Parts: sequence; structure tokens; C-alpha cells
Amino acid sequence: MRFQVMGLRGDAGFDRLVEHFRSLGGDCVLVDPSKIAGAGHLMSAALHGERAFAEGTNRSDSVLTEIIMYAAWERQIGKALRRMRPPEGSSEYAAVLVDVDDPCLNAIGMVRDDSLLDATPEKAQELGLTDPFLPSEDQAIERVALLELQKM
Repeated sequence: MRFQVMGLRGDAGFDRLVEHFRSLGGDCVLVDPSKIAGAGHLMSAALHGERAFAEGTNRSDSVLTEIIMYAAWERQIGKALRRMRPPEGSSEYAAVLVDVDDPCLNAIGMVRDDSLLDATPEKAQELGLTDPFLPSEDQAIERVALLELQKM
């Protein structure tokens, strides 16, 4: 699998975005960018989700759902999906594109805006990333990895 992590801004809507990336021969995970502390947070979740399937330690039936669980730091699928789903009517998304070479964002009126993924002090506080000696993105990546231990 090939992963691309990016922030997306525009009015295409959740369902249209999913349909668009599937029409390009790939797939995507779309989550609320306020729940993401850096691009590394999402990329780590993608890599852990893929590895869980390769090693047979997955808890869900879909790599996409597994990625969401890792990104949410949550073992329960329902809780992870509720926590990470973008708000209804959102125009901002954090995305993991799976096996999409060219996202063709102009075709659906979206623009790439990776600043949506930035690990800000406000996000860190909201997500409980409070270690003053470790950047919040690193703390988020650690939590992704810790979910592996919680699954045992």
C-alpha cells in the first residue's frame, strides 16, 4: 500500500471525497483535523494499521478502520469512528490517501492545505498531549504505538 497524508479544504463533502478517491482506483481515510497532531501522527497510524493486517493482529475488517483506530488511540471501533469523524458539513479534513497517485483535487473543488495537520498548542491541550519535554507530534506518535500494546 502507498500512503499520502494531507490536509484538505473545500466544499466537496465527506461522501463525495470518498467517492472521488475510489474512482481514482484508491481509497481514503478522512478524519477531523482538530484530532490530528501533525502529519506524522496520521502516517504512523497508517503504517501501524497496515502492519496489523500483515501480522494478523487487526481488530477490524478493514485497513481503513484500523488506521482510524490507531489515529484515535482507541481499541474500540465505534468509539474511534465517533471520535475521528469530521463534523457534519465540515469543509476541512485530514486525509490518508491509499494507493492514489494523483489526487486530482481541482476536479472536485478541493485544495491541499497541510497546515490543517499542524500540531498546535491548542490541539495538544485538547488531545491531552501535555509532556513539556516532548513535541506534541512525537507524543501523538507514541500513543499510536502504545495502542499496539493495549491490543494484546
